[in-house]
Amino acid sequence: MNLDDEICYCYHVSMRKLINYSRRLRPDRPSRMTGCLNAGTGCGWCIPFLTKIAQNPEAFALDAVSPEDYAEQRGRYRADASARNTFEE
Repeated sequence: MNLDDEICYCYHVSMRKLINYSRRLRPDRPSRMTGCLNAGTGCGWCIPFLTKIAQNPEAFALDAVSPEDYAEQRGRYRADASARNTFEE
């Protein structure tokens, strides 16, 4: 994935915005990433990615995943009726 591809589909937040937000503000908890345009407050799919970005924004990358695969995986997540991702605090 590229920096301008969306990580949070619910609120259309790109990887670039999330990484820059985390670099600037250094959130003390992953849930603080919601301050970046409400990322993570919709379906919850992006929460594991937000957590990784918050922990180490310089090392975060989704190089092995194409935007199409990422969108497909999110679609399966949303279609599944099991438990949803949440921030662990």
